[in-house]
Amino acid sequence: MLNPDGVYLGNYRCSLMGFDLNRHWQDPSPWAHPTLHAVKQLIVQMNHDPRVSLEFYIDVHAHSTMLNGFMYGNVFEDEERVQRQAVFPRLLCQNAPDFSFSNTSFNRDVVKAGTGRRFLGGLLDDTSYCYTLEVSFYSYMTAGSTAPVPYTEETYMKLGRNVARTFLDYYKLNNLIKDNRPTHIQSSEVTSQTGDEKGNCVGRDGADREREKSQSVRH
Repeated sequence: MLNPDGVYLGNYRCSLMGFDLNRHWQDPSPWAHPTLHAVKQLIVQMNHDPRVSLEFYIDVHAHSTMLNGFMYGNVFEDEERVQRQAVFPRLLCQNAPDFSFSNTSFNRDVVKAGTGRRFLGGLLDDTSYCYTLEVSFYSYMTAGSTAPVPYTEETYMKLGRNVARTFLDYYKLNNLIKDNRPTHIQSSEVTSQTGDEKGNCVGRDGADREREKSQSVRH
């Protein structure tokens, strides 16, 4: 939580001093952006510590126009690194019925150069993955639905639990932990999707695309 003072005042983007903190990661000021400055120093310190394996950075934001949860990632010249970066969002798509892989994008927009995801994606090595997880302020749509479902505190928390489950799946996939998920986690909260031969998440996102085609809706 890097903007406690701004949020306390009711801001969802600006800090107490009026700064959009997620545009100042390149050179944060200890006076004007103290939380960013401290976290950046900590991450740099961890990155240089041989005892630490810094594998994920995920910045969580609310989105004011788009539906569902989705991610932003970075663009790299190394195609193999690009493919590895897409694994976590694809796994999250399988676990979370309100997460949209079709809305997920990988970019290097100049306007986003000062974001944590962009800056740290250039600072950390290719064993680290940096994302922004965006979640709608308003609603989400699931496979086959025709009407948006409003987010509640509980459904936001459920998405958080599904992110945690995705870490479990990711490390099992990489043979870093055994497949010993507790039986109580096998619940209706985990909605599996069917993948095609290329590993693409289909089902909900396929329905998203068909709905967009038929209604010509941009979201």
